Amino acid sequence: MAHDVIVVGGGYAGMAAALQLVRARRKVLLIDGGERRNRFASRSHGFLTQDGMDPAAIAATAQAQLAAYPKLTWEDGAVVDVTGHRDAFRVLTQDGAAYAGRRILFAVGVTDILPDIPGLRERWGHSVFHCPYCHGYELDQGRIGVIASGKMSVHQAELLTEWGAVTFLTNKRVTLDAAARAALTAKAVKIEETPIQAIEGHAEVRLTDDRSLPFAGLLTASRVEPASDVPEKTGCVVIDTPMGRMIRTDEVKLTSIPGIYACGDVASMPHSVSLAVGDGAMAGMQLHRSLVWPDG
Repeated sequence: MAHDVIVVGGGYAGMAAALQLVRARRKVLLIDGGERRNRFASRSHGFLTQDGMDPAAIAATAQAQLAAYPKLTWEDGAVVDVTGHRDAFRVLTQDGAAYAGRRILFAVGVTDILPDIPGLRERWGHSVFHCPYCHGYELDQGRIGVIASGKMSVHQAELLTEWGAVTFLTNKRVTLDAAARAALTAKAVKIEETPIQAIEGHAEVRLTDDRSLPFAGLLTASRVEPASDVPEKTGCVVIDTPMGRMIRTDEVKLTSIPGIYACGDVASMPHSVSLAVGDGAMAGMQLHRSLVWPDG
């Protein structure tokens, strides 16, 4: 018997969507590969009632609450293929299992493409971040380094002055015109154009001239890619944005393929746990409505 909805991805958005659906007493299969984007962070901030909690604990609590609903089936594994059409989809997993579903929800999340700087990846989620709303407060108005990754980094540096004294490290990734320099100067942002050699210690930037700049924390705008190629292989339109690639959806979270929806980081920007949960909840409600009013 087919599931009403197969949710591909059990992160915050996927679980939020599944919760709306099982509370509508719909039969839901959730398939999760077990790799959350924020697995490197020890604390999650900005999510009402969960501020400062371990993100793994938030996810575990959500999964336990979902398990109380008999209409939910949770499968650990990776989806490798989706075929079929609305009301008759077939999902294949890496271990060879096949499942039938009337609707598909891609909540596969994204992968961060980080600047290629020695020492950065090891500190990602600990002292190097991408979201000031998630981690800026904890920097305690200390010195903040913003590592350029593209044109949007200038705006990131301006914004970060709300959380501390900012140094903008161009690292040969951006060329500042007069307007950009004026905007940064107006916000009292220091501009450092010597390239970065490595990141050391807690958040210490070693420059190629061997100077060392210590910071309370570093931020950089990572570029994102869908964490799975299955949506694009299935035919979902994936678009380029200033922050990276994402699945195109309409106002009800429907992709370019009838019957296939998408939500969370892979289908909306900007990103945070609270925004992912909200987007997932909306997707769950819209999926349910599509089952009630299939011609609507």
